[in-house]
Amino acid sequence: MTTFVDRVELHVAAGNGGHGCASVHREKFKPLGGPDGGNGGRGGDVILVVDQSVTTLLEYHHSPHRKATNGQPGAGDNRSGKDGQDLVLTVPDGTVVLDKQGEVLADLVGEGTTFIAGQGGRGGLGNAALSSARRKAPGFALLGEPGEARDIVLELKTVADVALVGYPSAGKSSLISVLSAAKPKIADYPFTTLVPNLGVVTAGSTVYTIADVPGLIPGASQGRGLGLEFLRHVERCSVLVHVLDTATLESDRDPITDLDIIEEELKQYGGLEDRPRIVVLNKIDIPDGQDLADMIRPDLEERGYQVYEASAVARTGLKELSFALAGIVAEARAAKPKEEATRIVITPKAVDDAGFTVTYDEAEDVYRVRGDKPERWVRQTDFNNDEAVGYLADRLNRLGVEDRLMKAGARAGDGVAIGSEENAVVFDWEPSMMAGAEMLGRRGEDHRLEAPRPAAQRRRDRDAQRDDAQREYDEFDPF
Repeated sequence: MTTFVDRVELHVAAGNGGHGCASVHREKFKPLGGPDGGNGGRGGDVILVVDQSVTTLLEYHHSPHRKATNGQPGAGDNRSGKDGQDLVLTVPDGTVVLDKQGEVLADLVGEGTTFIAGQGGRGGLGNAALSSARRKAPGFALLGEPGEARDIVLELKTVADVALVGYPSAGKSSLISVLSAAKPKIADYPFTTLVPNLGVVTAGSTVYTIADVPGLIPGASQGRGLGLEFLRHVERCSVLVHVLDTATLESDRDPITDLDIIEEELKQYGGLEDRPRIVVLNKIDIPDGQDLADMIRPDLEERGYQVYEASAVARTGLKELSFALAGIVAEARAAKPKEEATRIVITPKAVDDAGFTVTYDEAEDVYRVRGDKPERWVRQTDFNNDEAVGYLADRLNRLGVEDRLMKAGARAGDGVAIGSEENAVVFDWEPSMMAGAEMLGRRGEDHRLEAPRPAAQRRRDRDAQRDDAQREYDEFDPF
């Protein structure tokens, strides 16, 4: 059964915003008291949060589909809908968030670090919020926006100061078990370690973490063995430690060749050339192991490596090794630039930035309008309501979409698409849309809510209507 997962594909969906409400206030002796439709609630976000107690992505391996709750719709009497609840997903320290194309979206390091993986949709405005001096009683409300839905990839890169690399059964797990309090699985067969082991080492005043990378063999960077799965766990380390087996029973192997092969795999993987290296000649408690260590040590030192001899069984050479690693880690930490205070970067909007673009799509034979505002307004429009459609036309006109379409060469009857190719609203453009109020009459004005006319005015209107009717009757000639 799988117990450790360091890479998963996660399908997240934020909550949809609640729809606004179109309502008219009614009470005794005041049946038409004005619009009182409330706004819809905001949809919940999907948030990733680093939790030090979480060490694997196993939970998302079994349940890769996660969705936040939707916002509630508004109601009459100016009651706004309840916001959707955010969905908080805990991830291990060192989790990298990528999109489907492999582009890094976030690198989550440090307890409490957060990333919004899915943005909840905005709630739609009710007709009370849409009313104005010119639009006294809107007969429509805005729809809630759909929440953001996308596929992301989570990759765990162990946050460790020291990484032990080497052939299977070289003794990496044994070294971690004696240098720290970690209790990894240890056995006398290859690929005993199937997951990276992590331990904490204290050497003087320096405390650092140490991890091993299981399964490195020739071709690991191309996917052989387990190396490709776990090489990412050495990317954050400050120092690489080559653990060489001086007592191997395989006749076709020797420590120098093992070192060259592992270095070649690290080179093929890339990005680790600047990390300092240390060589540990392990298993010197075995007589043949000590003899081999004495033979190859001068060659390794000639190559520029710091060489240490150790035995996890006899517990020899461990103190010198732990303090040497502590010194390198302390130097690496001191060399890191200090974190600067958070700066707010203000990017002024360009003078000619209209917030949208109009381009001609020859393949589809339409003029395509792209921009945050136009696309959001389209998503919030109820196209079954003529008044709402006219309101959208007015908004687009005020934004300047009509002018830009005319400048781009659009003519009456040409197709116009607002949005991406996958999810666009397409209509036949008519220049009359620039007078949206003319398209649907005096939109948003309800004569029932206007002040009553004086009696004299009502009598004059009735007389005028009677005279018009009589004149039409007199002029009617059936022959």
